[in-house]
Amino acid sequence: MAKPVSRYVCQACGAVTSKWAGRCETCGEWNTIQEETVAARPGPAAKSASGRPVAFVGLSGSAEPPPRAPTGIAELDRVLGGGLVPASAVLVGGDPGIGKSTLLLQAAAALARAGRRVLYVTGEESIDQIRLRARRLGVADSTIELAAAINVRDIGAALEKAGNTTLVVIDSIQTMWVDAIDSAPGTVAQVRASSFELIRLAKAGAFALVLVGHVTKDGALAGPRVLEHMVDAVLYFEGDRGHQFRILRAVKNRFGATDEIGVFEMTELGLAEVANPSALFLAERRGNIAGSAVFAGLEGTRPVLMEVQALLAPNPGGSPRRSVVGWDSGRLSMLLAVLESRAGLRLNQTDVYLNIAGGLKVNEPAADLAVAAAIASAAFEQSTSPGMVFFGEVGLSGEVRQVAQAEARLKEAAKLGFDAATLPRRLAHGNRRLLAPDGLQLSEIGHIADLVARFAPASAPESDR
Repeated sequence: MAKPVSRYVCQACGAVTSKWAGRCETCGEWNTIQEETVAARPGPAAKSASGRPVAFVGLSGSAEPPPRAPTGIAELDRVLGGGLVPASAVLVGGDPGIGKSTLLLQAAAALARAGRRVLYVTGEESIDQIRLRARRLGVADSTIELAAAINVRDIGAALEKAGNTTLVVIDSIQTMWVDAIDSAPGTVAQVRASSFELIRLAKAGAFALVLVGHVTKDGALAGPRVLEHMVDAVLYFEGDRGHQFRILRAVKNRFGATDEIGVFEMTELGLAEVANPSALFLAERRGNIAGSAVFAGLEGTRPVLMEVQALLAPNPGGSPRRSVVGWDSGRLSMLLAVLESRAGLRLNQTDVYLNIAGGLKVNEPAADLAVAAAIASAAFEQSTSPGMVFFGEVGLSGEVRQVAQAEARLKEAAKLGFDAATLPRRLAHGNRRLLAPDGLQLSEIGHIADLVARFAPASAPESDR
């Protein structure tokens, strides 16, 4: 019989080493390497049995879209790509207390009320705690079947007997335990083995599996990185627990678009859908305030308008401070350098504070022009037009570049009552005519200096560009 062998595995990234170390050389985390015991594989037999040959088929053929089971929550269905797909696995992560279990319980109750069979397995809370949450959310009358268990072998035996199941929720995957592995729940080996067995059961039973995952202090999903590759979709909850807005973002989806978002508002009765997030993000905006600009952004396939706020404070001594919330700090530093070098805006003795109002994180480079407009507005203490939106990418030479889906951004701006838009200049060759909504005035610019000149009290002669 083969002797068990020991190996040392990083619990943050899953890297395997031959000996213990205080710091993982792969991810740089401290005190994350733990010893795990695995059974050594026996040596190869003298003559092993041959496997069955795999059948190959051609690329052409009929491929119908997968059937969907709508959850009853439109924002969640949008992120999933239209609903839950049978035999699929979805991983939902987020900070503690942000609303993962609340949203899944609401979705499970909606499916149960629609006549679907839903199983909810909790490894962190008791049955009474789930019942109390359901009573607070007003879904205690739904026919959800609850179970409190962590042994994957017991859970698998119950799932194999449960027929005609639409959804199985595992809350959470870090609490699951496979008795064949000699390690504690939450370790890399346990998370990997538990996920593999549960996903295998979902594929065999043709039910949708939703795994709730913990996150590390850096916001990444805890456990091995292979877990994100095993599942079909990865959803992240974003937002501050002290803020009422919650953003559910799809970073991976084999059955829909990635970077799609769903917007929710935390209320006393749980998470409420926000059908028009642009109006919500701009609800408290005050016009005629220097340092404010409206950005026409795009999150997945959804156009979203949000307010970009900039505040400049003099700092004559020492190095100036750059603080940013909701945007990339490195891109802010690059944009400030372009404004100084290409547009003559002196900010070397000024602290710059930038904020994306509403708690949304912006990743696309199309926000460059709106950020530059907010900074220039704050620098010259001249407010932007209350009815104007901005979008466009800024290059290192100061040119303003085209961005994708300009028409969708303009339609969203017109729908919310904006009457003007500042966007990149269209090239004379190759670009088709931009179909702008009626009543929306377009202002095209080709260089960042043209934008800064709008806010300057006295326009200087244009330099050769």
